[in-house]
Amino acid sequence: MSNIVTALKDEVSRIARKEARNETAQLKKAVARYRSDIADLKRRLAATEQSLTKIRKSGGAPHPSTPASTPEGNAGIRFSAKGFRTLRERLDLSGPETAKLLRVSVQTIYNWEAGSSKPREPQLSAIAVLRKAGKREVAARLAELTA
Repeated sequence: MSNIVTALKDEVSRIARKEARNETAQLKKAVARYRSDIADLKRRLAATEQSLTKIRKSGGAPHPSTPASTPEGNAGIRFSAKGFRTLRERLDLSGPETAKLLRVSVQTIYNWEAGSSKPREPQLSAIAVLRKAGKREVAARLAELTA
């Protein structure tokens, strides 16, 4: 009886291996096809990037990293967390006072200074105005906002 059981187990495992091999063969073919497609796409991308670089060097399209001018005229405004903190300290402003002036939350001010977030376009405009202001002007604006 044990011979029949072992023979049956061997036959079942042989058939299972054969079926598994057939299934994985199809998957292996698909993987090989996908890899060749990916390699082809990478080659096409590299060729496109090279031609784009040639066009830019010849004076064609502008480079994407150059900012386009915005309708508000804020194209040249830059922001750095360290510079913002220095500005706040130069104007003798606390975090809550700066938040009132820029119409944002106090946590937003601290996030900007920590570098975990950056101001959006309207806040960048307000920061640019704040950069040009002096201590007296800032104090007057604060008095207007609190009154």
